[in-house]
Order: sequence, then structure tokens, then C-alpha cells
Amino acid sequence: MELPISEVLALALAVAASPFAIIPAILVLFTDRPRATSLAYLAGWLVGLVVGATAFVLLAGVIELGDEPTSWSFWARIVIGLALVVLGIRKWTTRSTASDLPAWMSSIESLRPPRAFALATGLALVNPKILLLTAAAGAAIGAGTDGAYDALSMVALYAAVGALSVALPVLAFLVLGDRVMTTLKRGRDWLERNNAAVMAVVMVVIGLVLVRNGYGGL
Repeated sequence: MELPISEVLALALAVAASPFAIIPAILVLFTDRPRATSLAYLAGWLVGLVVGATAFVLLAGVIELGDEPTSWSFWARIVIGLALVVLGIRKWTTRSTASDLPAWMSSIESLRPPRAFALATGLALVNPKILLLTAAAGAAIGAGTDGAYDALSMVALYAAVGALSVALPVLAFLVLGDRVMTTLKRGRDWLERNNAAVMAVVMVVIGLVLVRNGYGGL
């Protein structure tokens, strides 16, 4: 059975491109304890992606009855893909009326490490857009792998790539310290102004890819 590496990578990159991953990862660097808080946030994001993907892999294993992927996995891709397209179009059409950032983001700079860990885990598990991407990845992994080792490897790949945009500002701060803060602040400000448009484009593109992959497998 061919491992769904390309599909998992595309979904993970969509997660990494999400402003919901990047903006909080930058904001935690402006807390009173940036090193500890940012590392806690990164750990929580990784845990959330691993737990979410693993849950959907297990669910796919319960549904899967044969040795080869059955039609359910392709229909799941189509349904999730269409949902992402609809959410993306809605996000695009309402971007001018929506507030720049969710209200909860304004409190991030006062977080302590335990709450940063909990926030990141929660965002990875309950944010609808991230959850749909994780569900698609879990379904692809569950239907496209035979053994536990392959499934765990794909989950680890998904989480590692999905956490790249969180890890990069954290690592940049650990290496360069305050010298990188001006650049990060400019990146944060740009994302704050354009987060709705970025997320809309990402969701529509990945949604169309999922629909195409699902339709091609039927």
C-alpha cells in the first residue's frame, strides 16, 4: 500500500500556513517569560496535532474493513474538501466586515507557560479549520497505511510539518534573542491585517485538492 505522504504533507503545510498557528506563536514571545512560554506553546501545538491526527487514524481503522482503501475514505476527502471550500469562500466574502483578530488573542501576551501549553493544545484540537485539516490527514493515514509503525510515522510527519510555523519564530528567538523581535513584529502586524484572506486562500486550495483526490479515487 502506497503511503499518503504527498497528501499528508499538503495538509500539514496548510496547517503551518494558518494564521491561527503563526500569530499566537509570535505573540507569546512578547510575554514576560518569552523563552518558557514559547516553548510551552510549541509543545502544546505538537501535542494537539499528534492527538488529533491519532484520533482520526484510529477512527479510520475502525471504519476500514478491507486491506485496500474502500470508497469511504475517498468520500471523506470529498466531504471535508467541500467543507473547507465553503468555509474558505465564507471567510473571503466576510473578511472586510470581520474583526482583524479574535478577541482572545489580545490576552496572549499575559499568558504563563501552563496556559500557553493548554491554549496551543486547544487550538490544534478544537479550531474548526485546523480540525478539518487534521481529520483529512487522519483519514488519509488510516486508509493508506497497514501497520502501526507506518501510521505513527505519518502522524509524526504531519505534526512536525504542521508545527514548522510555530517552531521557526521560537527557534529564531532562542538563537538571536531580541534582535529578531522587530522582524517578528512586522510579520505579526502583516498577518493581523491579512489573516482572513490568507486563511481563505489556504482553505479553498487545500479543499479543492482534497475533492480532486477523493473524486479520482472513486
